Amino acid sequence: MNKENAVGTKNEAPTTRITRSRAKALGMSTGILPSSRPSFKQEQKRTVCANAKRSASDENKGTMVGDAGKQHKKRAVLKDVTNIFCENSYLNCVNATKAQTSKRGRKRSLKKDTDVHQSEAVQIIQEDDKAEFLQELSKTKVAESVEITIPDKWAKQENSEHSISVRDVVAESSRKPRDKGRRTYEAVYKYGEKTAALVHPSIVDIDSKHMDPQACTPYALDIYNYKRMTELERRPSTTYMETLQEDVTPNMRGILIDWLVEVSEEYKLVPDTLYLTVNLIDRFLSQNFIEKQRLQLLGVTCMLIASKYEEICPPQVEEFCFITDNTYTRLEVLKMESQVLNLLHFQLSVPTIKTFLRRFVQAAQVSIEVPFVELEYLANYLAELTLVEYSFLKFLPSLTAASAVLLARWTLNQSDNPWNLTLEHYTNYKASELKPAVLALENLQLNTSGSTLNAIREKYRHQKFKLVATLTPSEPALSLFQRFNYS
Repeated sequence: MNKENAVGTKNEAPTTRITRSRAKALGMSTGILPSSRPSFKQEQKRTVCANAKRSASDENKGTMVGDAGKQHKKRAVLKDVTNIFCENSYLNCVNATKAQTSKRGRKRSLKKDTDVHQSEAVQIIQEDDKAEFLQELSKTKVAESVEITIPDKWAKQENSEHSISVRDVVAESSRKPRDKGRRTYEAVYKYGEKTAALVHPSIVDIDSKHMDPQACTPYALDIYNYKRMTELERRPSTTYMETLQEDVTPNMRGILIDWLVEVSEEYKLVPDTLYLTVNLIDRFLSQNFIEKQRLQLLGVTCMLIASKYEEICPPQVEEFCFITDNTYTRLEVLKMESQVLNLLHFQLSVPTIKTFLRRFVQAAQVSIEVPFVELEYLANYLAELTLVEYSFLKFLPSLTAASAVLLARWTLNQSDNPWNLTLEHYTNYKASELKPAVLALENLQLNTSGSTLNAIREKYRHQKFKLVATLTPSEPALSLFQRFNYS
């Protein structure tokens, strides 16, 4: 203790480690804190520890520490993301890269200028970019109807921001002549009305006031023109019973379809499913021979396929097996399904009689102040009667639908002309062209007691269909063509 106190009183540098208590005692005794300094080894140890703690963060930062004083890289503004300038896409990419590089260099040089001249430099850059954009735009060839909106920073700002269209920028010589065959959306929407007015002023436009969005009124005319072409391409053979099928007769086909009508009623399927089922059966029988023992298998398989295409909740495979009293197994139905789909090349989008019947009934009711549902139900009844008859395959679906509308209007009212200019315009059929199908359809309508296939007749004898199956015209349809002198 005496030695240590002696050292403290002389204010000499201690050669040993000084603790906190000893430093406090020395400070209180002398009034001056010791000027101790850690050794070189301790300082080196602290440096190593500090570097070790910073190693993880330094690895994550990478080169960002060295470039801390530099400016962050900025992405160039996207000038065009469409395919309008696809002809000069390579040149545009090169020019955009050059513009970006020169722009970055100009911006770096402008950083050194004072704040007074900074706004003028930015304005110069914008004018240069705008000039480059207009120069590239003048080299392209675009359609007249296409409009391009220039970014706001290039637009003139007077009272509000506005866009510049192509016709204000592109020279007349660089414009591509517009295709006369193409039509804009507005032209398509008014196409039916203009065509009807050109043909005859009494023709009513059935699409102008139709409020159903699923009717696709702006494109309805083009859609049905396409369907008229498609019904010829995917039409079943009209003579496959005589040329291909040896074990199946037209009467067997009628019995099968009459039974499928009951199945569709049992499962509450939509009418489109029934029409598509019959179309698939006829198209399959037109290309492939089948035994009569497998005819019912073909029927339920085609209804299964049509249900998957038309229904929201189609019946299961087991339900179709059950409806046949388990005559066919689930594996047999699935195997037949694969065979049908591969034979028809999965072409299930087929215009049927029901497809055209919707539009033709709409054209028939547009001239009536208060459309009555009896016309629609009766036309549907007459159209479904043709499904069980093999002889009606010789008529196109559109012609059968038009004939059903004409006979339905004649059945409900014999005093008025059932075929006006509006129906002739939208069906593209004259009344004289419908005469053979109308007379054949009338025989089915009047043959209420001689037919054994009564599933469709029983269906439309219900009150929900206004008992249209009991309606018959008071005058024969032949007098219709004589009275109004259809030619």
